[in-house]
Amino acid sequence: MTQKEMRCGFIALVGAPNAGKSTLLNAMVGAKLSIVTHKVQTTRSRVIGVITENENQLVFVDTPGIFRPKRRLDRAMVSAAWGGAVDADEVVLLVDATRDIDSDTRDIIKTLKDQGRQVILALNKIDKVKRDTLLALSQTLYNEGVFKEVFMISALKEDGLDALKNYLCQQIPSGHWLYPEDQMTDITERLLAAEITREKAYLRLHEELPYALTVETEKWQDRKDGAVRIEQVIYVQRDTQKRIVIGKQGQSLKIIGQMAREEMEQSFGRKVHLFLFVKVRQNWIDDRERYQEIGLDYVD
Repeated sequence: MTQKEMRCGFIALVGAPNAGKSTLLNAMVGAKLSIVTHKVQTTRSRVIGVITENENQLVFVDTPGIFRPKRRLDRAMVSAAWGGAVDADEVVLLVDATRDIDSDTRDIIKTLKDQGRQVILALNKIDKVKRDTLLALSQTLYNEGVFKEVFMISALKEDGLDALKNYLCQQIPSGHWLYPEDQMTDITERLLAAEITREKAYLRLHEELPYALTVETEKWQDRKDGAVRIEQVIYVQRDTQKRIVIGKQGQSLKIIGQMAREEMEQSFGRKVHLFLFVKVRQNWIDDRERYQEIGLDYVD
């Protein structure tokens, strides 16, 4: 293969919280790289997913949902999302077709207009919407003047993804691949393990609590028998939150650990010995070191 034949480009996936960006990334790559829950603002930092087919390499960037930030963590997440869009060769704006055009999506469109960007619109969750409603929404959004192409997809059902992928392959510039042909992400196993545990905590715990916690992989020991020993800390902000995470007689933490271990073993293809600890760190959300650990810039 000659250099002229090779093509490579960055594709930023942006949208309001819960538009389906992480589901789309995982479906495109064919592996679970970005955690997915029904709760909004699950993705905190940029996650890279790589597809290499024929002469094309698409580097997808799953960004946090864009919304009106209130806290430092919110500001850092939104900054990461727009940073991913600015650096990308192509931007795909995902819109949940089951909802009206919300204020977050309107703000995103306004910003894109101000930047003079022409982007791709992907109407997601089309399997849950009547055709007439879908066509009307598509026309309303297209009339905004920032979309050069519209795709109707269901990331969960993997419907319409081939058409979107083929279009993106035609749009990316010529150039050397940035990743080996068999590499799907640049996320480390340590960080992926932390994200898996955070996802299980999100799924297990109460509605408000997950945004007050973060997970860090403190120790990673490869064993001679091929297994791995992983020690992780779940940081919360208050003692009351610590009690919720642990649960009565430690049952909640045990279930989180079991769910996380099972998925890690599937992802890493080997036996995992997982040990979870819960610690209170009142101001972790304002701790510069914690932001570095989860891959976010510390935003004043």
